[in-house]
Amino acid sequence: MITSFFRKSTPINYTAIILGLLFLFFYYQLKHATADNSLYDIILKCVLLVVLFASFFLTNFILKKNGLSKDSAYGVFFFLLFLMFFPGILNNTPLLLSNFFVLLAMRRIISLKSLKASKEKIFDASLWVFIACLFHFWSILYIALIFVAILFHVARDYRNWFLPILAFFTIAILFVGSAIFLNKQWIESLLANSVIDLRLHYFVNNYQNIAFSIYATIGLFFLVVLLLTLSNRPLILHPTYKKVISALVIGSVVFAVSPNKSNDLLVYTFAPLAMITTTYFETAQAYWKREVVLWILLSAALFSFITQS
Repeated sequence: MITSFFRKSTPINYTAIILGLLFLFFYYQLKHATADNSLYDIILKCVLLVVLFASFFLTNFILKKNGLSKDSAYGVFFFLLFLMFFPGILNNTPLLLSNFFVLLAMRRIISLKSLKASKEKIFDASLWVFIACLFHFWSILYIALIFVAILFHVARDYRNWFLPILAFFTIAILFVGSAIFLNKQWIESLLANSVIDLRLHYFVNNYQNIAFSIYATIGLFFLVVLLLTLSNRPLILHPTYKKVISALVIGSVVFAVSPNKSNDLLVYTFAPLAMITTTYFETAQAYWKREVVLWILLSAALFSFITQS
């Protein structure tokens, strides 16, 4: 029943997802509101909501523009479900902004397969990654995805390999110059977050641990399914799938190495995992299997959201 509802992208599907996101967002914000919330806090929440909507539909755009989806609404629906696993992200402005810029980079990286304006796409994607790292340093690892894309599509032109370096110096000069004139603590904060911390000791309660375990199991399941069935998919889409898989792996590494660790850091895996999950639901033959898996996902997401919000 649910699989049939989201199988086609219609205004009703998107309306349901938008209403779902609005309900979750305002429910969480109202439950964690304090008496000293200022006008600035309210404006910041509105910006967060806009960034969330932009991230949702940017994920949907990447799916459809690059042939990963057959015009379904699964992509944004799964993004919403994965968000429900870790509701704390709804209050984490830096990570939401960083992830949004990573998605902008992914959009340019994946579209590199067309070989049109390749240099502009590489430079733009590099700029977005370096901007993302200003909000969370270890998102800089997504620069590896750009080099993977260059290797797949435009490796013969040696100039393409130097464009990310040019983008790095562009953002570095702008950032350092702005920090010197506005707030030198920006540089100190960025450097303080550039350390590596591999410890998993941050869980506040068992429900966070459960949500993490369920999410990790789900991610591993759909990743393994995609890897096992990749040879059966159109050859022209293989580089795109490999870039999405690489984005998921990089997102997991960002979570693993980041200091001040929390489940919120898994936000980098939402979009690539939503893309991978969408391909499973659009290609799985047995209707009952899709329905059972979707109900399990929905139940786990609701349980995680209720117990942590």
